[in-house]
Amino acid sequence: MDVLITGRHCQIPDDFRARVEERIDSVTKLKDRVMRVEVQVSAHGSRRQPEESTQVEITLRGAGPVVRAEAFAEDKTAAFDHAMDRIKAQLRRASDRRKTHRGLRGHVLVAEPPMPEVSSEEDLDRPQVRNIAGLEVTGDGPLVVREKRFDATPLTLAQALDEMELVGHDFFLYVDAVTGAPSAVYRRKAYDYGVIHLNLGEAAGEATA
Repeated sequence: MDVLITGRHCQIPDDFRARVEERIDSVTKLKDRVMRVEVQVSAHGSRRQPEESTQVEITLRGAGPVVRAEAFAEDKTAAFDHAMDRIKAQLRRASDRRKTHRGLRGHVLVAEPPMPEVSSEEDLDRPQVRNIAGLEVTGDGPLVVREKRFDATPLTLAQALDEMELVGHDFFLYVDAVTGAPSAVYRRKAYDYGVIHLNLGEAAGEATA
């Protein structure tokens, strides 16, 4: 297993490297086939509060989904320890979810109810819609828009839930491997999840008409 430790605006002392390599060994007990561990330490100086002056991001790469966690603290050692605790918690949560649902058999995810149709009178009262950076913005809208694009590999629902747990997010966007529809899973409470599927049938037909 390769361990890559890098610093941005800071030096990485030998004792910190030794601590990282020692604690990283414990991760392999929770996640098999970890091939590469990336630890990035960033010093933000006076731009943040003292308790957030140092950021550590840990990324696990291997045969399965990428696992990532980050934390802030006054020094790099404390930030690294917090990030390690988070990444272990994410791995345990993903493992517990798989044990609980066994591939989601017998577990029903409730889709969101359809949005109500808007009447023509309401359409007249709608604020102006503008196009900013390729996005339709209603009313004043945001002054700054950041646009991101990611390559998407089709996933099953169970795989999407694993990805969400391993990156420590409360939602995850993916392309459904069965239907090909853009979809999103999100955490409700405990081990209850919701899923939203977008139906592109009518929209695709209008676009090609």
